[in-house]
Amino acid sequence: MSMPHDPYDEDRPKQTGSSPPAPDDELPEPSGRAYITARQRGVDATTLGRLVLHLPHVLASLAVVFLVSYVVHLLTGLPWSIPFGCWAASGALVFHRPSERLMARWLFKLRYPTPKEDQKLQDAWRRVTARAGVDGRAYQLWVEDSDAVNAEAFAGHIVGVTSHSLETLPPGQLAGVLAHELGHHTKGHAWASLLTSWYAWPVRLAWRLLLRMTSRIDGLSASATAVLVGVIVVVVVALATATYGLVLLPMAAPYLVAAVSRRSELRADEHAAALGYAPQLMAALQSEHREAKYAEKSERAAATARGVGFRQEAVVARLLDSHPDLHTRLHHLQTHLERRR
Repeated sequence: MSMPHDPYDEDRPKQTGSSPPAPDDELPEPSGRAYITARQRGVDATTLGRLVLHLPHVLASLAVVFLVSYVVHLLTGLPWSIPFGCWAASGALVFHRPSERLMARWLFKLRYPTPKEDQKLQDAWRRVTARAGVDGRAYQLWVEDSDAVNAEAFAGHIVGVTSHSLETLPPGQLAGVLAHELGHHTKGHAWASLLTSWYAWPVRLAWRLLLRMTSRIDGLSASATAVLVGVIVVVVVALATATYGLVLLPMAAPYLVAAVSRRSELRADEHAAALGYAPQLMAALQSEHREAKYAEKSERAAATARGVGFRQEAVVARLLDSHPDLHTRLHHLQTHLERRR
């Protein structure tokens, strides 16, 4: 769960460990006996939307991998189905526990928690999963060394929390953050995100190689360049007409994927709120927001001291942001609280 970085006027809050906890810092106790639900996971509309939007990339990746596999077959005699089939089946590693541990260490740069961190994590995690009716032992809790208040749901069973979150967040707020990440897992957001990224990787690599190759082509005259541009325009218009504009969908895909990702964050917030952690999650969001504003002020001051202009976030960057702004998230959480009263 990446925290929003919108403008805010307060300075960085001082950490006062001796002050009494606020009501939204308390850790709600599970009511009654804890029951494990029969259905531990599901797939919501945002997960389906992500899979559909990445389908063109996946199909293009299949074509790229098939082409490479066929070239390998021509050069070595190895059946093309072997490398192609291995790549097609490699997505199952998202749910393979040993592979997840390797990804956690080398890809996501996570580490095992210290005994003190593990005690705090496990206490909050047990309460969250008990309220959700989920078997918490099915998931692996990891720590990321970072100065930000943040947490992430990875692959099929990984939850990563930053060391700064463990140091500064009260138990209730930590539980609210964990409840949000549990929502990403139970609704299918985490595995879908990693799976689509993995299967889109070949076509993205091929595209980058193509751009690098074309950037090295020199010597075209102005007339030849004009003819080439004209041909490209004609081909694009013809394809757009023949496919009723579907060929242009990959151009809009990054914006659509970002919109779906923002919606999935709100769905995970709703999951935490349904478990009773809306006040705690709101407090954690506001705490990180103040620290983000402090960091922004420091960056602006450093840029001014160097004589460099500080650029605000552009509209296009906001459209490509995978997380909603703070005020949107707080509004949805507050609405959920009011509905429950």
